[in-house]
Amino acid sequence: MDPRDTAPDSWEQEDDVEATIDGQLESAFTTLNVNAKPFVPNVNAAEFVPAFAMKAHSENVDSAVAVENISTMEVSESAAPVENGDTEMSTEEPWDQKEAEPNEEEPGGGDRGPEAQATTEESAPEMMEEEEEAPVPKVPPTQPDAPRKEHINVVFIGHVDAGKSTIGGQIMYLTGMVDKRTLEKYEREAKEKNRETWYLSWALDTNQEERDKGKTVEVGRAYFETDKKHFTILDAPGHKSFVPNMIGGASQADLAVLVISARKGEFETGFEKGGQTREHAMLAKTAGVKHLIVLVNKMDDPTVNWSLERYEECKEKLVPFLKKVGFNPKKDIHFMPCSGLTGANLKEPTDMCSWYTGLPFIPHLDSLPNFNRSSDGPVRLPIVDKYKDMGTVILGKLESGSISKAQQLVMMPNRHVVEVLSLLSDDVETDDAGPGENLKLRLKGIEEEEILPGFILCNAENLCHSGRTFDAQIVIIEHKSIICPGYNAVLHIHTCIEEVQITALICLVDKKSGEKSKTRPRFVKQDQVCIARLRTAGTICLETFKEFPQMGRFTLRDEGKTIAIGKVLKLVAERD
Repeated sequence: MDPRDTAPDSWEQEDDVEATIDGQLESAFTTLNVNAKPFVPNVNAAEFVPAFAMKAHSENVDSAVAVENISTMEVSESAAPVENGDTEMSTEEPWDQKEAEPNEEEPGGGDRGPEAQATTEESAPEMMEEEEEAPVPKVPPTQPDAPRKEHINVVFIGHVDAGKSTIGGQIMYLTGMVDKRTLEKYEREAKEKNRETWYLSWALDTNQEERDKGKTVEVGRAYFETDKKHFTILDAPGHKSFVPNMIGGASQADLAVLVISARKGEFETGFEKGGQTREHAMLAKTAGVKHLIVLVNKMDDPTVNWSLERYEECKEKLVPFLKKVGFNPKKDIHFMPCSGLTGANLKEPTDMCSWYTGLPFIPHLDSLPNFNRSSDGPVRLPIVDKYKDMGTVILGKLESGSISKAQQLVMMPNRHVVEVLSLLSDDVETDDAGPGENLKLRLKGIEEEEILPGFILCNAENLCHSGRTFDAQIVIIEHKSIICPGYNAVLHIHTCIEEVQITALICLVDKKSGEKSKTRPRFVKQDQVCIARLRTAGTICLETFKEFPQMGRFTLRDEGKTIAIGKVLKLVAERD
């Protein structure tokens, strides 16, 4: 029986035996390689290749084999004399160096240099496919300076089927973020489902369920750039069942685009009492959106045909309502007609609409004044979503302060200390980010299960407040009966959703004079303003409206309706 097949008396002996075998094998391999060389031209000769090409080809292959030989020889020489304990240490260093060399010289290295690319094209036809695919990821790297431009988050809101996703998709196409080929593919797929006018919205509605029903469910995200600014599109759902998602989207926005349909009957349903045009405008204001652009969409519809009368009619109905919500018609609101499906008046002015003299939509966004944001404030990043991907990844908009790679932060309200491993601003990796940017952070030191949407990343020196009880001023917007202490609703504050109970009504506030009533009210009803004490089911992060408006304003919802909006006046310490 061969002694090599039996179990050794001790492992040390086995090491020595193995080392000698290695040497034998190595020499056998080298002789094999040498023998194999003369076969290469013969294989080529079987195919009808011209003589000069054959020479060039054989030289290429020879050189590649030689490089492989040299590398295997060198590794074997360094590996042979070393004992088992040290092999790992010694072979690692030369191996790294070896890897660096073939990458530059061998065809396998990919697109390292022009010479390497030339050899790949000559020697291996399979590599041609890789060459073609390589430029695909080169679309985003045109934004190495993206974060330096002012970063603005735009949320598209409005009634279901007003054309929010279609306008978003059209903008992405016009600004070159979606190529023509992809859109043609969407168009073919949409035609197969008899939904050919939906294809543009598929750029933002990526979910199969959303595409089948033609309804946005989750807030779609995309970005585009103009000469001066970098925009993130947040495509909010219009359906009333998904209003909580829409609130999450609006809470990240600096600017809202209210999309309304000019088509006969569609504008009216969106604007009636149960329609989402009203509710969304109000929720956007509550979420802290200061500037509103109203896009009167579907102007190319046969029932409208770019008619000025219809445009003015929509405008007349909307302005009083938006004024009531709290927007200033002169400063905060801008109306413009457009057509999402044809792209008219989005990037270029259209001849169909000679009566509109203002700028088209994208140039108008570019000409807006800059937002003043302070990057030296405390770090506050409300978490919108989280998932696992080689670690824990969170998404959110940085409300204030700045975050950099390897920074230590604290996750509130659980007080977990975490470290930032990597930072993505709109899918472009950066080393640091300022306020207003939509970020993806990969964190170390916390599990994905330990995070909930509504948690907040802060810096350790300046933690945000957390608690369960607070006093707030609330405006009852829509409620059939009266509201008394003990009333339960759902609280939406920044990105957090939590059950809340009104535990006490403190006083009523006069809408005109702002005077507070001396006596405690026993109930409040629609259109009244009151100061009340609220208590949440679990601990949440919040700030007073005075100190930090983004984390101090909230909405109360019940039975699928927005009942009240309010602002946090005072945080009440817990009694043990």
